Amino acid sequence: MSRSISTTKLKFDVTNRFTRNLQFTAEIECDEDATHSVKLGLAAQWGVKNSASLAGANLAGANLVGADLVGADLVGADLARTDLAHADLEYANLAHADLEYANLLRANLLRANLARTDLVDANLEYANLVEADLVGANLLRANLVGANLAGANLVEANLKCIDLVRANLVGANLEYANLAHADLECANLADANLVGAKNAELAIARTRILPEGSLVVWKKCNDGILAKLRVPEEARRSHAWGRKCRAEFVDVIEVIGADEAYPWRGGKEVVYRAGERVTCDTWEEDWTKECAGGIHFFLTREEAEDWSW
Repeated sequence: MSRSISTTKLKFDVTNRFTRNLQFTAEIECDEDATHSVKLGLAAQWGVKNSASLAGANLAGANLVGADLVGADLVGADLARTDLAHADLEYANLAHADLEYANLLRANLLRANLARTDLVDANLEYANLVEADLVGANLLRANLVGANLAGANLVEANLKCIDLVRANLVGANLEYANLAHADLECANLADANLVGAKNAELAIARTRILPEGSLVVWKKCNDGILAKLRVPEEARRSHAWGRKCRAEFVDVIEVIGADEAYPWRGGKEVVYRAGERVTCDTWEEDWTKECAGGIHFFLTREEAEDWSW
């Protein structure tokens, strides 16, 4: 027999992290036996709704999963180890806040102010940080796998040992950021500003997958037909931030399942037949441009078969 859960209106005090003085008293509604983290999270949401000051508030460990904190003033607040998964923090001001070990999985931080924020070991996996201000933020060892940082300002941010696998950094400003030991595998840094970024060369070098010399590669053509190609040693080759590559010209080794094949997009001007060479019309030297001039291919058959437009 399940126990019915009764809720009670309670008063809950929120203190200041620096002075430890009372900041405000929230009126929340929950089970009296609810955990401190649940009560603290409800108090924080009450504070936002009732325009109470949350700047410098002690909210460490609060349960704020899915909370509506749009535009909240959390400057200097202690949010260490808070659970903010799926929370909406659009336009929130979190400058100088402590978010160490915080869980921000899939949180919405669109245009949020995170300048000088402590995000050490924070989980920002798949978070929306589009055009967020992260100037001077400390993201040491933070998890930003799949995060969207397009247009974000990361000037002088500490990105040491950060996980940016598959992150979107298009147009992000990484000027003078520290990228020591950062993992940028499959991250997209197109049009990003890396002027003065520390250890950027090594971080980018670790994303390079194309070796020199003759290569046997794979291309998906029309109707899913696969072409097995050779990139000759003298052919220029390139790849941007993902796994899709391109070459100046290729030799066709085999067309699997047909006598000939054509590029997936476009007409039949370019034909892939075994024993013939295919050369691109225009070669693009800029390696950061993925969908540019060249014969596109993958290094493995599995990746080519899985490719979809």
